[in-house]
Amino acid sequence: MGNQTEKLLQETFTWDRTLFSDYNQILVYYQALSCLENSTGESLLDLACGEGIMTEYFSRKFKRIVGVDAASTHLEKAKKRLPQVEFHEALIEEFETNERFDNVFLLMILEHVQDPVSIIKKAATFLKKDGNLIIHVPNAYAINRRLAVKMGSLSTCEELSPFDINVVGHRRSYSLKTLGEQIEEAGLNVKGTGGIFYKMLSTPQMDWFLKNGLWDAGHGWGRTGVNGRNWKEEFCRGCYELGKEQPEDCNVIYACCSKKDKTRD
Repeated sequence: MGNQTEKLLQETFTWDRTLFSDYNQILVYYQALSCLENSTGESLLDLACGEGIMTEYFSRKFKRIVGVDAASTHLEKAKKRLPQVEFHEALIEEFETNERFDNVFLLMILEHVQDPVSIIKKAATFLKKDGNLIIHVPNAYAINRRLAVKMGSLSTCEELSPFDINVVGHRRSYSLKTLGEQIEEAGLNVKGTGGIFYKMLSTPQMDWFLKNGLWDAGHGWGRTGVNGRNWKEEFCRGCYELGKEQPEDCNVIYACCSKKDKTRD
């Protein structure tokens, strides 16, 4: 598939974060928090930045941010949200700059691209000598997907649904093992891996639960006599903290990578 055809394809997918908005807002917040906890330095290259929702969180820490995305509709929203940030409309495969960054983020993009190993290699070329490449991908083995296999609504954890393929635009699924294999094939060091947000229900179910769950005192969350707590917020924070302990159960898995000595600039 040619690059122009690929770019046009990326414009056709209808998914955005207004779908299942409550859950997606929570997940975005904790994905951004995980990136900030695992990054260093003052500069960031965000590949691909989408509508700039996570980029906005990053702008509170990094002095220099460059965002890249292939979808013009996404970039239009990103530019309105963050007029002070430099954005480029391009496929990652075609983007070029002489600038090198303390951090490069590949967040929820490898599942979409034709050749993820080449994308990892390309992203690493934009790193400074001791820079951090942080990769996020959806976890095929999240609790809700393993449960779906037991229920019979998925044949395997790796199966892509029509929603995954036609709305979200996924080409593949990931586990911590397959993510690590691709990073190794790209010639990088894995400094650490982890998970973001313990997910026990499907995305629509999580969204419904956050909107409609019994969050008031007396519903069974927390200990007797604990008052004045926002149990919805505490539930989400708890899912994030539990996910750190059990990454294989999480909605999103990640790896923090660096260049090997022989490939450093």
